[in-house]
Amino acid sequence: MEFLQVMVRFFQNGGPFMYPIALVLAFGLAIALERWLYLNHARSANKKAFHEILPLLKKRDYAGLVKFGQQSRAPIARIIGAGVARMKQSQRRDDIELAMEEGVMEAMPRLEKRTPYIATLANIATLLGLLGTIIGLIAAFTAVAEANPADKATLLSQSISVAMNTTAFGLISAIPLLLLHTMLQSKTTEIIDSLEMAGVKSLNLMPITQAGTPTHSTPAN
Repeated sequence: MEFLQVMVRFFQNGGPFMYPIALVLAFGLAIALERWLYLNHARSANKKAFHEILPLLKKRDYAGLVKFGQQSRAPIARIIGAGVARMKQSQRRDDIELAMEEGVMEAMPRLEKRTPYIATLANIATLLGLLGTIIGLIAAFTAVAEANPADKATLLSQSISVAMNTTAFGLISAIPLLLLHTMLQSKTTEIIDSLEMAGVKSLNLMPITQAGTPTHSTPAN
């Protein structure tokens, strides 16, 4: 309870710039939460979809793979489905791999969406804190210039202490936002790497060769 009172007093003493910093912090945390949930769901969906794709690849049920890729919302299903669809047109490994890479590139914007905003909001919070401090100091020196000479030192120290609150709050807001941005970037990179790895594993299970000559297998449906 005492900590809460201290925080409320700290917020009130910071001046009007504390409110836009708090808004920036809330907006950044909301984006981070949405991205975290989305990336966790994407990773889970990809893992589940790949477990369903593997048996179809081993059975060489390519018509089923294309259909599954069209129906599933998991990026990995669409990526492998695009590779299998290209295999019906060309047996060259390079062509199939290119089709899968196109699928990865299509998935990347959705995975990276809005994450850069978090770092931008962290910078904005820091700059708002500094701006609030500078404006507070200007107001403090203006007030001191018109104050009683005996009270100038006390008034100046109090005014500077209050003005520095906005810088402190700006840093308090920016640091967790930067940490969240780094964590989300790491998670996004991990998912993209898993998509590429799944694509390579799928390619190795397809009846193709580097030269484009199909191996001895049943033809694609």
